[in-house]
Amino acid sequence: MLALPLLLLALAPAAWVPGAHGAPANATLSPGSERSSSSSRRRGVTAAPTAPSTSGRAGLEEPLPSSKSEGQRARLAEEKEAGGEARGTTKQSRRVKIVQKKVLKKKPKASAQGAASKREPQCPPLGLESLRVSDSQLRASSIKRYGLGAHRGRLNIQSGIHDGDFYDGGWCSGHEDRNQWLEIDARRPTRFTGVITQGLNSIWTYDWVTSYKVQFSNDTHAWQPGRNGTEEVVFQGNKDPETPVLNALPTPVVARYIRINPQTWFENGTICLRAEILGCPLPDPNNIYSWEREPVPTDKLDFRHHDYKEMRKPQAGEASRAPCPPQLMKKVNDECPNITRVYSIGKSYLGLKMYVMEISDNPGQHELGEPEFRYVAGMHGNEVLGRELLLNLMEYLCREFTRGNPRVVRLVSETRIHLLPSMNPDGYETAYKLGSELSGWAMGRWTYEGIDLNHNFADLNTALWDAEDNELVPHKFPNHYIPIPEYYTFANATVAPETRAVIDWMQKYPFVLSANLHGGELVVTYPFDMTRTYWKAQELTPTPDDPVFRWLATVYATTNLAMLEDERRPCHYEDFTREGNIINGANWHTVPGSMNDFSYLHTNCFEVTVELSCDKFPHASELPAEWENNKESLLVFMEQT
Repeated sequence: MLALPLLLLALAPAAWVPGAHGAPANATLSPGSERSSSSSRRRGVTAAPTAPSTSGRAGLEEPLPSSKSEGQRARLAEEKEAGGEARGTTKQSRRVKIVQKKVLKKKPKASAQGAASKREPQCPPLGLESLRVSDSQLRASSIKRYGLGAHRGRLNIQSGIHDGDFYDGGWCSGHEDRNQWLEIDARRPTRFTGVITQGLNSIWTYDWVTSYKVQFSNDTHAWQPGRNGTEEVVFQGNKDPETPVLNALPTPVVARYIRINPQTWFENGTICLRAEILGCPLPDPNNIYSWEREPVPTDKLDFRHHDYKEMRKPQAGEASRAPCPPQLMKKVNDECPNITRVYSIGKSYLGLKMYVMEISDNPGQHELGEPEFRYVAGMHGNEVLGRELLLNLMEYLCREFTRGNPRVVRLVSETRIHLLPSMNPDGYETAYKLGSELSGWAMGRWTYEGIDLNHNFADLNTALWDAEDNELVPHKFPNHYIPIPEYYTFANATVAPETRAVIDWMQKYPFVLSANLHGGELVVTYPFDMTRTYWKAQELTPTPDDPVFRWLATVYATTNLAMLEDERRPCHYEDFTREGNIINGANWHTVPGSMNDFSYLHTNCFEVTVELSCDKFPHASELPAEWENNKESLLVFMEQT
C-alpha cells in the first residue's frame, strides 16, 4: 500500500518540471508571473500536480481517499493479514497497480511533449542571416576594423580566405571590456523571444563570446536589461566558433531595439560574434503609414518544411512498413494521375528512398522528339530551399494544368519533367532535426558516410584534358559521352550509394537539360567546375559550349527576383552582381568530381548549378517569398529545352 504515496510524490516534481524549466521559452509568460512572488509560488505548486493526479484516477470506480492517515493504512494491512477484508484490500491493490501502469506509460510522454513545445520559440528570425535586416539596422559600440563591423555580425556569414579580409566572418569589438555591444534595430515594435549566437568564422583565429546580457530600448537612450524575475540574466554563450547556441528569453519583451552585451569571451581570443534575433513584429500605433510587406503568393501551396518521416505515411490498406511515395508527392499524384508518376531511383546509405516525380502528358513513356528535363535538389542535405521549391513546383504544375493554364499545358505536353527533391535524404534529416536556425553552416551537408556528393562523381575532366594535350581527341578519345574509368566502378571505390543511384538514373533517361539546386549564395554557375590547371584554386575554364551555358545561366539569373535586386548586399564575400549573377564554376572555386561536369561529359546533358539564397535553411515563414523569387525562373529555365 506504499505504492500510491510514493507514486504521487514521484509524479509531483515531474509535473512541476515542465512548468519551471519550460517557463523561459514560453511565449505566453507575463511579467507578473515571476516565481519570486510567494503567492505565485503557492499557486504554481498546488496547480501543477492537479492535472496528472485527477486524470490518472478518472477511470477508477472506488479510488482510495487521498486523505487516508497512516493509521488507516496500517489497519488495512492488519486486516489483510488476518483475512477479514482480504478481497476488498486485494481489489484496491490492483487498482493502485492500474494507476501506476496508466501514469507511467502515458503521462511522462505527454509532459515531455509539452515541455518540448514550451521550449520551442514561436517567433521567426528577424532576418540577419537572410539579409531581410539591412546593414543600416546594425550598430556596435566599437569595431576592430571595417571588415569586422556590425554589418558582418550575421548568423552563418562566411569570411574571405585572406587574413584581414574586407569581408570578414563576424563582428569584433575594438575594445575588450564588458561595455561592448551589438545593436539591432527591428524598425518597429517587436516581441523579442530569443537570441542565437555564433563565434567568428575565420581560418586564422579562434574567437567567440562565452556569456552575454541583453538589453532593450524603444529610443536607444533608455535601456532596460533582460531579467528573470528581479535578477538580470546572464546567458551562456558559445563553446566553439561555429555551433549556433539558442537562448530563449525568460519573458518575451516588447521593444524596438535589442543589444547583445558580451560579458566573457574565449580566453585566447577577443570579443567576436555572429547573431540572429527571434521576434514577432507588432502593429505600431504611432505610425499611420503601413509597413512595407513581402508580396503574398497567390498560389496556395504547402509552404513548410517536409521531413522524410512525416511524408512517408503508408497508403490506406498498406502494411505499416510497406514502401510508399512521400505524402505530398502522393497527394499530387492522386490529384493529377494522368500527368504524374512517382518512382524511386535508389536508396541512401541509411535506406531512405530517393523519390522522383515525373510530370508529362504520357508519364512512364519516352516519346520520340520530346526532351527529357530534370531538376535535382538537396545534394547537400542542409541546403533545403531547393527541396521545398521542387515540392511546390509539383503542386503548381498539377493545379495549373488542371485549370488549363496554356503555358503549363504546353510545358507538360512538350517536355518530360523529372523532379528529384532530395538527393541526400540522410543529410537532410540531420539538419532538419536541429532546425532552420541551429543546423549551422555545415551540419547535414555531407552524407551519413561523410561524403560530399558534389565531389563524388567520376573525374572525366582530367582524362579529357590529358587526351587533348596528347592530340588524341577526337580520333582516339571522345570529347563527349566519355566512359566512366574502370577504377570508379570497383565495389571498393569510395562512391556513395546516392551517387551511384543518380549515375544509373542519368544513364537510363536521355536528359538534355538540368539544374542542380543549392543554397548559401545568390548566383548561377556553369561548367567547367574544375580548373584545368590542377593546382589552381580559381581559373576560368570554359567548355566548348560556353555561349550556350552562359545563356542558360543568364536565363535563370535575370528572372530571379532576389538576384535582380539592385541594392542587395553580397551574401558573404563575393559580389556576383558585377557579373550579372552568373560565373564559370572553376573561376569561383574548383570542384573536382562535380555533377555538372560529369553530366556534360558523360551524358551530354547541359547542367548548371543554382545557388538559391544566402540562407541555406530559410525559416518556414520565408518560404512563400522564396517561391515568388524563384517561380518564374523555374518555369523559364524548363522552357529552354
